[in-house]
Amino acid sequence: MVTRCPAWGHPEPSLNSQWLSLLLLPLLLPGPPPALGMEDASFPHLGESSQPPPRACPPRCSCPRADTVDCAGLDLRVFPDNITRAAQHLSLQNNQLQELPYNELSRLSGLRTLNLHNNLISSEGLPDEAFESLTQLQHIYVAHNKLSVAPQFLPRSLRVADLAANEVTEIFPLTFGEKPALRSVYLHNNQLSNAGLPPDAFHGSQAVVTLSLSSNRLSYVPPSLPSSLERLHLQNNLISKVPRGALSRQTHLRELYLQHNQLTDSGLHATTFSKLHGLEYLDLSHNQLAAVPAGLPHTLAVLHLGRNRIRWVEAARLRGLRGLRYLLLQHNQLGAAGLPAGALRPLRGLHTLHLYGNGLDRVPQALPRRLRALVLPHNRVTTLGARDLAATPGLAELNLAYNRLASACVHRRAFRRLRALRSLDLAGNQLTLLPSGLPASLRTLRLQRNQLRALEPEPLAGLDQLQELCLAHNRLRVGDIGPGTWHELQALQVLDLSHNELSFVPPDLPEALEELHLQGNRISHVGPEAFLSTPRLRALFLRANRLHVTSIAPEAFLGLPHLRVVDTTGNPEPVLVQLPPTAPRRPRAEGP
Repeated sequence: MVTRCPAWGHPEPSLNSQWLSLLLLPLLLPGPPPALGMEDASFPHLGESSQPPPRACPPRCSCPRADTVDCAGLDLRVFPDNITRAAQHLSLQNNQLQELPYNELSRLSGLRTLNLHNNLISSEGLPDEAFESLTQLQHIYVAHNKLSVAPQFLPRSLRVADLAANEVTEIFPLTFGEKPALRSVYLHNNQLSNAGLPPDAFHGSQAVVTLSLSSNRLSYVPPSLPSSLERLHLQNNLISKVPRGALSRQTHLRELYLQHNQLTDSGLHATTFSKLHGLEYLDLSHNQLAAVPAGLPHTLAVLHLGRNRIRWVEAARLRGLRGLRYLLLQHNQLGAAGLPAGALRPLRGLHTLHLYGNGLDRVPQALPRRLRALVLPHNRVTTLGARDLAATPGLAELNLAYNRLASACVHRRAFRRLRALRSLDLAGNQLTLLPSGLPASLRTLRLQRNQLRALEPEPLAGLDQLQELCLAHNRLRVGDIGPGTWHELQALQVLDLSHNELSFVPPDLPEALEELHLQGNRISHVGPEAFLSTPRLRALFLRANRLHVTSIAPEAFLGLPHLRVVDTTGNPEPVLVQLPPTAPRRPRAEGP
């Protein structure tokens, strides 16, 4: 979650320890915390007659309390004068400052927070002695400036340092060293190589829990990193190896990001990760690995190996990972023999298996029994046997989209044991008929971009919990939809029949329907009784059909009090739509 403070105007990341959110989030960019010190502000009670004496405040700045000066976003080119010596929190972010005068800064010995984010400050404009007098400074933010080297000295009292998005090529032993209270260091998006990072860079700073070195020019994982680290960001570098022992002291590390590097199997030792006894999240995606690394810690909950060159998963490398919840292997080179039967069986706690974009020709066998999500689109699966999914009765999501499944090769009992299945995606295959034996628990069924030519009631019987059905981009005609097809779909709210060969609105649609997609068909007429069975309809899409000015009967929408959207664009002639009187607005006629 990103919060924003009016006083500082810069987002502060909230690093979520929940791994599911980490899967969906990109690199979290650091920034100043919410208006440090502002939570203790005291204001006069209503009815007080006395007024506080006016405080000195630099022109155009705001000083909401005696220890806070906010000069952010004023296009300042010169450091403001008349800043009170009592200032503890000074914000100068989003200005045009190029230098910090030592004589002005040295007056402010009580500063605890200094925010210089997004200025034009160069290393020449930041004298070495600039921070010597700031003995109480805890938070410094100099991200998005023009620094080419880091300050040689930062105060011992420092807790958070943000030098991200500069041009830093070098840091010094006392930049971050000898800081016993230092917790977070952000150096991402700079030009740091290993030569610019001294081996004693964090000597005497053993409280650092977050270190971001992503998007630099590192070629190997730096040695002598703080043993206290919990989160280490090294993604988007040039790292080709992790030296032996480089991560042997980081026993508190919980999250390690190494994606978008140049790691190969030879760049990882068998003991590279073995000492990380608290590691929960490991991202090695977008590298050049040909195998699952050895020595993975048994504490892992998320293992991201997507977009590597893995051809075969060795079961022994996964043995012991009983707490693993998410295994991501998408866009590798796993072929027919890439996942031997039972290779994933030891992963007893596995929740999600992601295999998008490989070369698998069948569903992996002997999967963990507790698996909840199996993601297999864009493979080469041609058959689905009666027992292929029998080992995973708890599946809630199954994605087999864009494979090579034909109706004759999907066994009628393939889905029989999936009594908890809520989402089934079979889009982009070669199905000509609806699969049989669909679980009654289904909420979402996607069958778009197949070759469906007929719909019969039997395959949809019992799906009384189905809420969304997508049948777009098939070859359906109204005459191919059998009587009673929609009868048992009592909960269906979204029906997509777009881009088929329908010549009119199918009759007897489900009563609960709220959204109906009919665009891209051959509909030339909408009769007065077309929607009698769908009184809850809210959105209707009829664009790109064959409708003319008089094609829609005036009474067609009279029984639809909830209708809000009718899209008739892209037809041969503009179509005037008369919504029911209770609707809040009337859409204008649209041209083709």
